[in-house]
Amino acid sequence: MSDSYDVVVIGAGPAGYPAAIRAGQNKLKVACVDEWKNFDGSYAFGGTCLNAGCIPSKALLESSELYQRAKDEFSVHGIKLGGVELDLAAMQRRRASIVKTMTGGITALFKANGVLGIQGHGRLLPGNKVLVTGADGAEKPLQAKHVILASGSVPVRLRTVPHDGKHIVDSWNALEFDAVPARLGVIGAGVIGLELGSVWRRLGSEVTILEALEQLLPIVDQSIAKEAQRHFKQQGLNIKLGATVSSAAVNGAAVDVVYTDAQGEHGLQVDKLVVAVGRRPFTEGLLAGGTGVELDQRGFIQVDEQCRTNAPNVWAIGDAVRGPMLAHKGKEEGLMVADLIAGHFAEMNYKVIPSVIYTAPEIAWVGQTEEQVKTSGRPYKAGSFPFSASGRARAMEAAQGLAKIVSAKDDDEVLGIHIIGPMAGELIAEAVLAMEYSASTEDIQRTIHAHPTLSEAIHEAALAVDKKSIDGINR
Repeated sequence: MSDSYDVVVIGAGPAGYPAAIRAGQNKLKVACVDEWKNFDGSYAFGGTCLNAGCIPSKALLESSELYQRAKDEFSVHGIKLGGVELDLAAMQRRRASIVKTMTGGITALFKANGVLGIQGHGRLLPGNKVLVTGADGAEKPLQAKHVILASGSVPVRLRTVPHDGKHIVDSWNALEFDAVPARLGVIGAGVIGLELGSVWRRLGSEVTILEALEQLLPIVDQSIAKEAQRHFKQQGLNIKLGATVSSAAVNGAAVDVVYTDAQGEHGLQVDKLVVAVGRRPFTEGLLAGGTGVELDQRGFIQVDEQCRTNAPNVWAIGDAVRGPMLAHKGKEEGLMVADLIAGHFAEMNYKVIPSVIYTAPEIAWVGQTEEQVKTSGRPYKAGSFPFSASGRARAMEAAQGLAKIVSAKDDDEVLGIHIIGPMAGELIAEAVLAMEYSASTEDIQRTIHAHPTLSEAIHEAALAVDKKSIDGINR
């Protein structure tokens, strides 16, 4: 078998494996190299997303929400249960089974699309060569016409909070707990911190989240963030804003945390401490000298708008390059690059990348927040609709939150859509499609939405922009 390829992809996460598959669909000869290892030492494709992030966290979020609903909500529906008991081991087996099925599916997809999957460490050498180091230390060079770097990201660790993998852990460890910690501390109230805090709070932990910023979710439209903060408080998540952790140390079977806020220095003792302060690009051992690939000051691989690096025929995508660290952003970059390599037209619209936080209620948005539009100086109008006025949400016992639309005053173009409420992560797809086609508020107003559905909230929010809401109060 020849060791020369049209495309070699380094990384088989949510950016790399779609790039390899699309390149295979484009009739190119493709190899995809990945070094992910699970805690048991086994190799697996899928990267952080499938093995230790998006997929396992959603499995636990779903299971923990059902557990909480069975305890607290089912009786409202007239469903009487005996004592509801948690079987965490079974819950974790389900999570692991889903992960195994999904990662195994990538192997099948590679085979179906003519992609050679290689397990090992890939390192870019000058001249578009990739040196693969296997688990046994054996090295094998691959020659490529094009190389796609999709090395992903890793959790940021704090120097003052030494990670031991047992008491002080990262997000991956926090998905693998074999017992519910009585007291859980989380550093960081971002997407990962809020999702993990929600899982273990539902399962019985007393959760304290320490966030250094004075504002919760500053990247989110602030009317949505304030609504979220209210619900998180009702759920028992103790979120301390403006709280900077200065140290943490294991003390027997507990962790002693020291943090400061506006009132001074405080101590907190927890059984487990999760560090969820963000992620950084992973490029260790990726680039040999002389490749011509450059990194910026934050460690991201420098690329242009089409994900080309400074080196000829070397591309980079996903978390290792600029832009939001989102699986779907990386996937679309991978598809774009694979099509460009094949000589097809391809582009990426970075203005309409949706974001989702899978808490309950879910939070999702696309486009600009009201604050961003206001800062830009462009005249705008906004409207919102509460799920408390949605018949479907009421029937689901999920009438929390709202949908909000921000539009331009001059030409009525939709500039941003923001949702907190049931199934927000699914509802946002309509918003993305509308904005991809540069829809106006009137376009959404004139689009018929089935009744009763949750999607009517978007329709009503569009009507509310022009004070025409039927089922809501126009303000």
